[in-house]
Amino acid sequence: MSAGHSHGQIRAGHERKLWFALGLTGSFMIAEVIGAFVTGSLALLSDAAHMMTDALALAISLVAIQVAKRPADRKGTFGYARFEILAAAFNALLLFAVAFYILYEAYQRLQAPAEIQSTGMLLIAVLGLVVNLISMRLLSAASGESLNVKGAYLEVWSDMLGSIGVIIAAVVIMFTGWGWLDSVVAAAIGFWVLPRTWTLLKESMNVLLQGVPDGLDIDQVEQAIRAVPGVKGVHDLHIWALTSGKNVLSTHLLADASGGSEQQILSRVTEMLHEQFDISHATIQVEGEGFQHDEHDEVHA
Repeated sequence: MSAGHSHGQIRAGHERKLWFALGLTGSFMIAEVIGAFVTGSLALLSDAAHMMTDALALAISLVAIQVAKRPADRKGTFGYARFEILAAAFNALLLFAVAFYILYEAYQRLQAPAEIQSTGMLLIAVLGLVVNLISMRLLSAASGESLNVKGAYLEVWSDMLGSIGVIIAAVVIMFTGWGWLDSVVAAAIGFWVLPRTWTLLKESMNVLLQGVPDGLDIDQVEQAIRAVPGVKGVHDLHIWALTSGKNVLSTHLLADASGGSEQQILSRVTEMLHEQFDISHATIQVEGEGFQHDEHDEVHA
């Protein structure tokens, strides 16, 4: 089918964008880390920490794409595309760790506020925002097609919000001297990131646990199969995803001879699954009318 070819083209596009985003992020990361220590800003350190995780997340995503390119072999009969999901889960765990670290540091700073050099803090945050916006632009479209890229995109997205928070804090501190606002902004960044990170982790775990892919209703799939001429029954229905955008199905069908040959019925079901549900790989066993099965175990998700 053409599906495999199109997924290959999509991954190639993802890879180019990830390399460019990694170059931008990695180049600015060193300057921002140094700037955070020079200015004494925890909010800027929070932004710098996110920038470091951005670079790491992008690098991991690129490694995942390279591994996923490996063709299926005798040990990995489905190929290695799922490594991209492992990368997405790792990125989510990394974001959790950074968020909790920043929250802890913010609490410590609120107990003993430090002197903040707001001018340097502002300049570095503005440059960081520009880098984040460019990277987000590169990754935004691809984030809807790959959990792996989505993990990297969320890293950059959260860092962009952090840069905006740091800019606001720097301006307020410059005119008011409220150094405590630096820690408040840092904590706000941490709290903002957590729910989105949890969503990414849940989506990744659903793939790793072979759950029904998001956007697919197993009952609708079953009804659509039953509606195909020649299909009298469906049982042992399983739907899962190897990686983002690559859904897999296996099932047993009870065939009615009046609907044509078993091969004709199989062709109709396979075509319908591909066109209506974008299921590119289906393993279907067609059985004759005399087959008996337990109605209680008819569908398994």
